[in-house]
Amino acid sequence: LKLSGSRRLRQYELPSPLAAMSKFAPIFAMIEAAVKAKGAEMVKMGGAVFQLVISDGGEEGKLCLDLKSGSGSATRGEKAADVTITMKDEDFAAMATGKLDGMQAFMSGKLKLAGNMMLAQKLGTILESAKP
Repeated sequence: LKLSGSRRLRQYELPSPLAAMSKFAPIFAMIEAAVKAKGAEMVKMGGAVFQLVISDGGEEGKLCLDLKSGSGSATRGEKAADVTITMKDEDFAAMATGKLDGMQAFMSGKLKLAGNMMLAQKLGTILESAKP
């Protein structure tokens, strides 16, 4: 891009408009950083593979947390999981910040589960431990 004369704007890699407006993106980044920093500790809490799906988040709204062994991993995208948790962006952000209780979200249909439902109860503890 050129401005008047020879001045140029620097090019920056911008996230997609969907990710830029989302509430899940910084939460996913926080979870990814926590898994890198204290993955082994989180594996002890989780002991399973969790798939998070933000229903209105497109492809960027999918995060797979492998907290089954070793130091764990967090990868973007969709993979086979022990439990899949699907929520809207707004509801996921509310749950991650403690404004929405997971059980209330499930009972009201804001949180959908597939797979081992008992594992989903561990998600609150995992999100709490991911906070800096």
